[in-house]
Amino acid sequence: MSVTPGKAAPSSLSAASFRGRIGRDARSGHYAVPRRYRLHLSLSCRHCLRIAITHSLLGLGDTLPVTLLPAVPDGPDGGHSALSLMYEASAHRYAGPTAAPVLSDDWSGRIVSTHTPDILRDLDHRFGGASPDRPVLHPCGTEGEMETVARLCEHGIDDAAQCAGQPGTDDVARDTALDTVFSALDALERRLATRAHVLGDELTAADVQVWVTLVWLDTVHRHHLDASAVHRITDHPHVWAYARRLAAHPAFGPHLDLDGIARRHHAHCRGLEAAGAAVQILDWAAHTRLRTPAEPS
Repeated sequence: MSVTPGKAAPSSLSAASFRGRIGRDARSGHYAVPRRYRLHLSLSCRHCLRIAITHSLLGLGDTLPVTLLPAVPDGPDGGHSALSLMYEASAHRYAGPTAAPVLSDDWSGRIVSTHTPDILRDLDHRFGGASPDRPVLHPCGTEGEMETVARLCEHGIDDAAQCAGQPGTDDVARDTALDTVFSALDALERRLATRAHVLGDELTAADVQVWVTLVWLDTVHRHHLDASAVHRITDHPHVWAYARRLAAHPAFGPHLDLDGIARRHHAHCRGLEAAGAAVQILDWAAHTRLRTPAEPS
């Protein structure tokens, strides 16, 4: 569902309802103009982290400004109060969460999109030109394989790890969820045993998603799993060597806000900490830099 400016929005409207796209030229309404648009990101959110990494990989710092938001949302319904006026300007009587990520239009003060997959594709296809150093994040012919990797990350690891760590989950459901996580990691291990990146020799958008998924598995989901499960997760040497290598990449590690991720997790999580919390998989802190919660890009 998209939002039409000037019309009343239903009370059930959610942040994902803003689905504007950046077109090829002025006939599209929204078209790529340097510094016309702005990203509003909280790096403690995995969707925002994917966008921040992609923004850096494409070298869009001079073209598309970034405003960083606090790690822990301070508004109602888990939103950011700093985005309230923009949401209200974009949809009359907006009643949903004022959530990040947001791609906004500085010319109008309104939201273009809050939908992460659309934002990621528009960054790649509509901004930045065709520099020889620019990575091809969505190579032609890889759409099906990218969808497979996306499902592996979203359902095979994120959803399954969350299910396994939920309080009250019975033993059968927990074991089934953990088997799903192990199977997904096994699939990644097989891929990375023979190639530098998930789809081959070159870094793509699939690597951004896989890396962020691995970060969340270690920094969030691990805290609710038992030690034996975490040890089985660590038993994928190619996966974690790959994660460590990308953490050292200048477009990846510098965006990693470990303290912010921890504070956001503890602010909203009601689950119990398990023994796996003591089994750190990677020393992510070796690849981070100090930043303030609202440091501009």
